[in-house]
Amino acid sequence: MGVVFRPFTRGADGATIRGPRGSDDMTDYASNGAPLNEEGFGEALTLLGTAREALWAVLSVETAGCGYLSDRRPKILFERHHFARLTSHRYDADYPDISSPYAGGYGAGGAHQYDRLAVAEGLDADAALRSASWGLGQILGENHAAAGFATARDMVDAFVAAEDNQLLGMAAFIAASPMKGALQRRDWRGFAGGYNGPDYAARRYDEHLAAQYARYLSQGSPDLTVRAAQVYLTYLGFPVGGIDGVAGAHTAAAITDFQRQRQLPQTGLADGATLAALAGR
Repeated sequence: MGVVFRPFTRGADGATIRGPRGSDDMTDYASNGAPLNEEGFGEALTLLGTAREALWAVLSVETAGCGYLSDRRPKILFERHHFARLTSHRYDADYPDISSPYAGGYGAGGAHQYDRLAVAEGLDADAALRSASWGLGQILGENHAAAGFATARDMVDAFVAAEDNQLLGMAAFIAASPMKGALQRRDWRGFAGGYNGPDYAARRYDEHLAAQYARYLSQGSPDLTVRAAQVYLTYLGFPVGGIDGVAGAHTAAAITDFQRQRQLPQTGLADGATLAALAGR
């Protein structure tokens, strides 16, 4: 089965969403931040041939909550040691926070990583995109081919457009390696070594995967409709108590508040009309 990536759409205000580094009037890396849906999740499960709970275990360990920041840009981590290697270390002396032989120096997460990325883009745009890890699966831009994209920019554009694209890119990356078999067997050590690197044990990455898998087996997987509502409510500034696909008290209260504002029936449930209004449709 081929991987089908979702195209760019229009934002809640009707404006066309563009990819990064376009015209001067665009918002770099921001889109309408379309959350996961059952179609995209099902495609990823088919590509990987694994259980729903196993894929959720990886997602919950790799990127807590959502693949986007609250401002609808993909979550990223800029890796200075990759940028240094890709640019032959010519910026190490003048930009040690951005280019260094050594990993680390990340600073704060969230928007700060885009500040670091912007500096790197000013030096070498392609190397900058290839040196950041993107979205739900934190796929390094340099791994774009394994994720199913011709260039790092193509991958970033797709990941900007929809969370489904982030998941399918992650699934393609896993499926192109022995990690697919490890995930199918629930061989968390084997999977962790491929996905998180040789130092995975120091970070207890395999243990976290096993614990999350056990949790989803006992408690059930996230509800993607509830999760989509939580994502959109977070974009709009409503407190939901976390993006976990569980319809808890905070999420129900946030939905009711939104329904009251939009003069929708105050059910506290993520029904079709509420989701359409949240998505700006």
